[in-house]
Amino acid sequence: MTTTTANPLRAYGAVTAAYWAFMLSDGALRMLVLLHFNALGFSPVQLAWLFLLYEVAGIVTNLAAGWLAARFGLASTLYAGLALQIAALIALAQLDPGWSVAVSVAFVMTVQGLSGVAKDLAKMSSKSAVKLLAPSGDGGLFRWVAALTGSKNAVKGLGFFLGAALLGLAGFRTAVWSMAAVLAVILVAVILFLPAGLPGRMKSEETWSGWRSKDSRIDSLSLARMFLFGARDVWFVVGIPVYFQAVLSDGTAEGRREAFFLVGGFMALWIIAYGAVQALAPRLLGARGQPEQAITQKAIRWAGLLAPLPFALAAAAWIAGEPSPWLTTTLVAGLLLFGFVFAVNSSVHSYLILAFGSAERITRDVGFYYMANAAGRLLGTLLSGLSFQVGGLPLCLATAGAMATASWLAALRLSDA
Repeated sequence: MTTTTANPLRAYGAVTAAYWAFMLSDGALRMLVLLHFNALGFSPVQLAWLFLLYEVAGIVTNLAAGWLAARFGLASTLYAGLALQIAALIALAQLDPGWSVAVSVAFVMTVQGLSGVAKDLAKMSSKSAVKLLAPSGDGGLFRWVAALTGSKNAVKGLGFFLGAALLGLAGFRTAVWSMAAVLAVILVAVILFLPAGLPGRMKSEETWSGWRSKDSRIDSLSLARMFLFGARDVWFVVGIPVYFQAVLSDGTAEGRREAFFLVGGFMALWIIAYGAVQALAPRLLGARGQPEQAITQKAIRWAGLLAPLPFALAAAAWIAGEPSPWLTTTLVAGLLLFGFVFAVNSSVHSYLILAFGSAERITRDVGFYYMANAAGRLLGTLLSGLSFQVGGLPLCLATAGAMATASWLAALRLSDA
């Protein structure tokens, strides 16, 4: 596999900039779709359906993307991800308000599926490039991957706010067209400025069937990742945004517009704070100079710290019964704490998959790992709508607690690997 480039730092900067641009549009698109269709009266389950194909596409794409990147190089899959996102935005702009609910759901699901393919092509390309470009020794890999992942999530958080703001100020269609135009400009810039020699190609005899790693640590880490992101998306995708919008909106057009800004602002704050903690995780954990095994033990410990938090919030919601200022304050504080612990877990996972994976098959290992990530998001998305509609906020948060516990149990297997 080709693993050198003339200027690793420039290549890392170009990859990071492209990933930032993509995630800004990804966060904005998610908030646009969620708030727009919630305002149209879609039920929690219908809202969850809008995102299901997005996550299903991620499962398939991550397996294929690892092979495609290894065959054609990481630059090719990065360009493809950006181009597909532009196509998804242009398609979404064709949505007709006169369509029936069933047709609208089917159309948006399809477009979101295309966006899911785009996201995972871009993510796999960016994360794999870090493994091959980062300096070796003295925690360089952990610092570079933490910086990429943390900054990406901060940008995605801005995207959440951008999507809500564009929806409130410009309307759905204008917002989507604006995002497509900006992303097209960025794609052209990345093609022009990305240095030649970005690595990623594997040996020509590597076959599609080699997607599964023989390293049991990668299997255990992928399982822990699946349940970790399931625990987040159970409340993040539908439950909390719908709950907050119901609490904050008075039912008038002006009230709904204000709720868009408030809900989008909170989701943006959560993602930005999460990204900041991710970027700081190597320093918070004192990871410089620590061996891989020590960081693995920290991953297990922090997974155990996450599990009780959603259960505590579920208990608070059950005791409160009805929405109240006390419950809203408790939820905001509790979810920010959840975000802090979740971010440390996520950052350590992102380091460990690159540390465990070999340079010769890094795109395949990262693809398998992010397939598990997408599977967790799919499970969390489905359960978010179902649990909120069946049992309201208490069941939604308790389900998140069960997923976080499963992530911890999977992480425990790393100590035996």
